[in-house]
Amino acid sequence: MVCASAPLFAQDGPSVTVGAGLRTSFVHSQYEDDDDDEGPDTSFDNFNVGNARLYVNGTVTKNIKLTFNTDYDSSTNEVRLLDAVGQISFSPKANIWMGRFLPPSDRPNLYGPFYAHSWNVFTDGIQDSYPMIYQGRLNGVAYWGEFGKAHFSAGIFDGPSADFLGGNAGNYGGDSNDPIVAARFQYDFWDAESGYYQNSTYYGDKNVLAIGVAGQAQGEEHTAWSVDFLAEHKVGMGGAWTVEAEWARYSQLGLTFPPSDTTDGGFLLGSFLFPGSDTGRWEILGKYGSANLKGAGLKETLTTSEFNLNYILKQFNARIMMFFLDQRWDLNEAANSWKAGLGLQLQM
Repeated sequence: MVCASAPLFAQDGPSVTVGAGLRTSFVHSQYEDDDDDEGPDTSFDNFNVGNARLYVNGTVTKNIKLTFNTDYDSSTNEVRLLDAVGQISFSPKANIWMGRFLPPSDRPNLYGPFYAHSWNVFTDGIQDSYPMIYQGRLNGVAYWGEFGKAHFSAGIFDGPSADFLGGNAGNYGGDSNDPIVAARFQYDFWDAESGYYQNSTYYGDKNVLAIGVAGQAQGEEHTAWSVDFLAEHKVGMGGAWTVEAEWARYSQLGLTFPPSDTTDGGFLLGSFLFPGSDTGRWEILGKYGSANLKGAGLKETLTTSEFNLNYILKQFNARIMMFFLDQRWDLNEAANSWKAGLGLQLQM
């Protein structure tokens, strides 16, 4: 009797998995001089630890799970809470999450840096600019479900508060007394994607054609919405081409460039993954983004161009990425810069 009951408990009882992720890079940064080229440009060379994460996932029962993740914040040199979420799954069509996690928003926010296609994700002023406490997360509760190739999620979350960037909540718009209501709808026209989170590429494992629409609102005047698109198709022997795009508008809500009242714009990304072996595949990638910042009677435009040459060892678990990033401002030319470097990402 004792021998028979132990395996059953191991299958149905609590279990825990632990993982980790690292994104580290060497970067050469160069900023243009603001004195009509009369002085030298300013440049920096440095090694960065962009992200170092610890993942802890556990099952309470078959349908009840707990996720607890941390992340290294390079700006403060501290380890911060990333996710703390309880998950109840009644069926693929009915899931309830509560705690701190990524709210319904655009595809880039739902894939984050470790599942992004390009190295310099979230630098164009458009991706992942919904309100956040840290790394895209908010505190709240949400429902999500899968209906074949259709996906829907909706939830209610705390709005900007003193927790936002050390109390600088005024830069995010909105009223801290009002909650944020968030929702997302997505439809997959080719292969179906699964789960709450998203990918920016499947490295040739799927043929994807997906369109998503997301929106958030806090009160009557503070809104944010976006439309995102992903197309990917296999090209024999492990190759694939990918196109990703997004258009977004943040109106007095979202982590844009303070003190702008409204930011809108979009990006377009294209890549080609060359066929190869299990030991590694080469990939080329280009991305262009434009963000329009409007506020206090001023209008500023940020344009971002990026090129990557990547060596994919084990998809998102092991990849080496050589990158070049160029950013240009219409008015604040002193902020014009370019960066080049080498990034390494590992997960286990």
